[in-house]
Amino acid sequence: MSATPEPLRVALALAAAGVPVLPLRGKVPFGNCRSCKDGACGGRPNMKAAGPCLCPAPCHAWAAATTDAHALTSPVWAPVWREAVAVAYHPGGAGLTVVDLDNAAAVAWARETLPATRTVPTTRGEHWLYRGAMASSNAVRPGVDIKSLTQYARWLGAGTGGMAVLPAAVRAMVVKEETTPAPGEVASSLPARATWDRSVATGCRHTERYVRTGLERGLALVRARTESGAGSQAFGVARFLAAQHTGCPGPCGLAVLGDAIVAVAVSVGVPETYARRAVANGLEAAVERAA
Repeated sequence: MSATPEPLRVALALAAAGVPVLPLRGKVPFGNCRSCKDGACGGRPNMKAAGPCLCPAPCHAWAAATTDAHALTSPVWAPVWREAVAVAYHPGGAGLTVVDLDNAAAVAWARETLPATRTVPTTRGEHWLYRGAMASSNAVRPGVDIKSLTQYARWLGAGTGGMAVLPAAVRAMVVKEETTPAPGEVASSLPARATWDRSVATGCRHTERYVRTGLERGLALVRARTESGAGSQAFGVARFLAAQHTGCPGPCGLAVLGDAIVAVAVSVGVPETYARRAVANGLEAAVERAA
């Protein structure tokens, strides 16, 4: 090229900083080449449905994002850069997560709920950037998308403010679960459940009756979610119970309480791995809020 297009100049600067980038023809990536069109190539190895495609063109949207300056300036990318009007980046590839807040109501929710972090203004709302990658998911709540491992985000500038570590509250929004209980017994590696008592909670300031009553009420809420929502309910119960112990000198045996919540969530159809992640995130969220 005799002159470097502005989007390419921006892309090269980001790539040099370790941020994988790709060109946009507006707000969307360029279409696939003929060999990759309609999935004929099988997909790239780094996609969710990993395939064998090694196409050197900027195909497959976020999966084409790269930090390789040679690829970005290669002849096969040159025509695309001449038509590109913007640059996107792959947050997950840079070890980041973008909470995409699409309207004023979503921004207001984030300010009340999530830890402050670096923000980037968008046309209708804001991007909140956190350090740490996770699964991507759209519409996790009204006006909120999570962009990380399998999505791209439009580059709109570096933003302002320090970048916080990805909080458990954001991870919890993407926890998936089975919507119907498994027939018969649920296959699980869960051991026999331990009982909460003073042997595991020598530093708890609460009475055993108080803790057991709170736990049983929480477990009842999870058990009631026989159709859907048990994983999310498990997160909420874990967060609530842990929050009651933030003023204790400790230890309070929260792991035992967590195991009880996991066991009940599994009993109504939540896969064990999802249940454990939801509960762990709930316990962690309570600690983060108290900090």
